[in-house]
Amino acid sequence: MIVPCRAPRQTSVVTALVAFAMLATARADDASLPPQPATTPSGQKAAATGGHGNTPTPPAAEQNRLPPDSTTKQTVALPGRTLAFTATAGSIRLFDDKGEPQADIAYTAYQLDGADSRTRPVTFLFNGGPGASSAWLQFGDAGPWRLAIAGDAANSSASPDLQPNAETWLDFTDLVFIDPVGTGYSRFVATGEDVRKRFFSVDGDVNSIAVTIRRWLEKSDRLLSPKFVVGESYGGIRGPKVVRNLQTGQGVGVKGLILVSPVLDFREASGGSSLLQYVMSLPTMAAVAREAKGAVTRADMADVERYARGDFLADLVKGLADTEATTRLADKVAALTGIDQAVSRRLAGRFDVLEFRREFDRRDGKVTGRYDASVLGFDPFPDSSFYHFNDPSGEPLYAPLSSAVVDLTMRKLNWRPDGSYEVLSNAVGKAWDFGRGRDPAESVSQLKEILAFDPKLNLLVGHGLFDLATPYFGSKILLDQLPAYATPDRVKLVVYPGGHMFYSRDASRRAFRTEVEELMK
Repeated sequence: MIVPCRAPRQTSVVTALVAFAMLATARADDASLPPQPATTPSGQKAAATGGHGNTPTPPAAEQNRLPPDSTTKQTVALPGRTLAFTATAGSIRLFDDKGEPQADIAYTAYQLDGADSRTRPVTFLFNGGPGASSAWLQFGDAGPWRLAIAGDAANSSASPDLQPNAETWLDFTDLVFIDPVGTGYSRFVATGEDVRKRFFSVDGDVNSIAVTIRRWLEKSDRLLSPKFVVGESYGGIRGPKVVRNLQTGQGVGVKGLILVSPVLDFREASGGSSLLQYVMSLPTMAAVAREAKGAVTRADMADVERYARGDFLADLVKGLADTEATTRLADKVAALTGIDQAVSRRLAGRFDVLEFRREFDRRDGKVTGRYDASVLGFDPFPDSSFYHFNDPSGEPLYAPLSSAVVDLTMRKLNWRPDGSYEVLSNAVGKAWDFGRGRDPAESVSQLKEILAFDPKLNLLVGHGLFDLATPYFGSKILLDQLPAYATPDRVKLVVYPGGHMFYSRDASRRAFRTEVEELMK
């Protein structure tokens, strides 16, 4: 609101004090970010002292600093249209409460030329892991260029050549892909284990991403734009918590949250004596068996979903002591999955993900993918009594995706950081504090809060039918527990043929893009 007349002196003083307090709070938020130690990134040479021995060694933060932002003009020719846009590859530095630099968070932003920034949506995207860069969403789904990651292209020696993405979201929203610290080119610039522990934790990670989003909005003069947040996989934990942090800690409202193949609650997802883990995964396992015989959709799984949450759950609850119930459910699971009845009876019909992946096609010495269980690969140790296989639907993608990112960043976007690009960092995952024990990580609480806090905020959740990493039926069960204000017009679950990265399939990617565009209207 514009006030045409001069405010009284007292009002001016109060206004100034309020503004100062808000600024101080914002800087304090920057400061409270989780940081990590200034170890020299892989492939980067540490700064050396001068040859005369009297040149001071630069501070660790300067040794590890990412290069200045690079902004370039780009065009991409797509079916029926050509998009002209501005691309920025750069970073945002985060500080602690003493003003000391902690980490440089790398991002890649694409903004359509000629659009009104006040009404043009801007969407912030991040993946999960923890330890995954945003390359998966950027080059598999939403960005202006795409890398084929399905079929013959899903192998380590595939060409990393990026092609224009006909299904890019850039038509209807600007895009900002964020790499949390330890992923992509993002890095710590501070030293000390305390910094690493803060960033590699559920709450510290969330705060760092929320502050990065606010800082980018300020830096790019986009605070007035409609804002959306997208998280994939562990992004299902991050996403709702980031939106809540933005609402209450950063003073930034969000119009919509989009979750791709999310995990929402670690308490029931796997392990221990949880019975729901079997209920959540059974429809996916049955879908994989049916896919082997022909095309399958979510609608084709209605009978399995009814059984999973009905008779199957009832027999599970009766326990192993009830041999009649155990035999009944074991035989039904064998029929649904195609796994040998004797094996199913031996396991009491309770297949964890690893057991299913090995037993599904053990006769041919093959294992299914975890990300996409419709993908089969050879078991490298078929004679072993233990599980010694990795993921044939995931690991073959690392090499081409990493090469594609580096080539685009350095050649087309003209940004040349030193060090390696971490497309998926195992070190981050191993160091992560999930807050397990009595209080394992979950984000359903924050989903309830953000939907209640802002009645205009909408949620879209997308899953793949054949995803054993985060089975779609797990999200279905949890979303059904949301209060009545989470009405169907505000909360939508869509499920497509495909795996964790269901967008690798052309038809699924197109259908999901349509849902996203509708959400942003």
